[in-house]
Amino acid sequence: MSAAQIMGLVASGQATSRADLSRLLGLAPSTVSAHVQELLDAGLLEESGEGRSRGGRRPRLLSVRAGDGVILAADLGGHHARIAAMDRAGRPEAIQDLEIDVTAGPEPVLARITDALAELAAGRTVLGMGIGLPGPVDSEGAVVGSSRMHGWNGFSVRRRLAEYYQAPLVVDNDANLMAMGEAVVRGPELRDFVFVKAGTGLGAALVNDGRLHRGARGVAGDVSHNRVPAGGERPCNCGNFGCLETIASGAAIVAALRAQGVDLATTADLVRLARDGNPTVNTTLRFAGRQLGEVLVTIVNFFNPQAVVLSGALATCDLFVAAARGALYERCLPLTTQELQIGESVAGPDAGLLGIGRLLIDQGLAAPVRNLP
Repeated sequence: MSAAQIMGLVASGQATSRADLSRLLGLAPSTVSAHVQELLDAGLLEESGEGRSRGGRRPRLLSVRAGDGVILAADLGGHHARIAAMDRAGRPEAIQDLEIDVTAGPEPVLARITDALAELAAGRTVLGMGIGLPGPVDSEGAVVGSSRMHGWNGFSVRRRLAEYYQAPLVVDNDANLMAMGEAVVRGPELRDFVFVKAGTGLGAALVNDGRLHRGARGVAGDVSHNRVPAGGERPCNCGNFGCLETIASGAAIVAALRAQGVDLATTADLVRLARDGNPTVNTTLRFAGRQLGEVLVTIVNFFNPQAVVLSGALATCDLFVAAARGALYERCLPLTTQELQIGESVAGPDAGLLGIGRLLIDQGLAAPVRNLP
């Protein structure tokens, strides 16, 4: 057991008392109490209020103490970045939106991000830093095989950030971080779910028993390049043909509608026309949602999650979500959908930032990362 484990369980909401920690860690109450007291004395945890009694004295509630340090976080999109300074418990204190162009390449983009984060930090000690990227990221923190981040492939973002920050670092795919942000907001009751980001591009993540499932090379969950029959021979930026992204991403839907004479240029235009009830737009959205749902069928049957959580611009389009839901209910095993939740994310625009905070806390940024007896 490490102090970081205790901090992570408290920060994630899985443990709110010493009794919870004893149960989750499988340790004697006296042992847990001694280690919690160390963290209380170090100013890393605090106790306040009382929880619900389970037959004895009401337990004192544990929480991560904010402290003086700061967590820095950046969630990058194709044309924007949302950055934040957060307290040690992963709660945003200051948030700023920046206009960027990710195709400008890693050096200028990262320089812009780190300069802006330095202003938000305002000279405070940096406890940890994390960044979410709109493309696949391997276990070494390098962008791999991205079809939208031209000039980034093979670039080690982690190594570059290590030149700026002598602190724990998180470098991950944006869908992974948004999934962990969803876990933070939903709380410990939601432990197993599939998270899908459906915007200009498509991305997905798997959360298993409250933790990300990254796979052997860190890129698990990429559904966008599954080949689907309806994709035919449509060329994909990845170099293959007929990928799901060629028919179900926001960019693909916009291109298909423009070819049909619909006047729109962006995914935001697509959402606006869908809300206005444009019949051509709605028919295309229904088709795209169905294709996404059919790919998710295999994942749901195999993984048996509690929920499928949809995020991004397309998740705000009722017909898109309904079509995906319909495919899942129609084609999954009945037992897997009997209690399956399918719906829109509740974490909001700060999901990626919250996910960064959660993963850094899990790394032990706020606690001495030493083994406890």
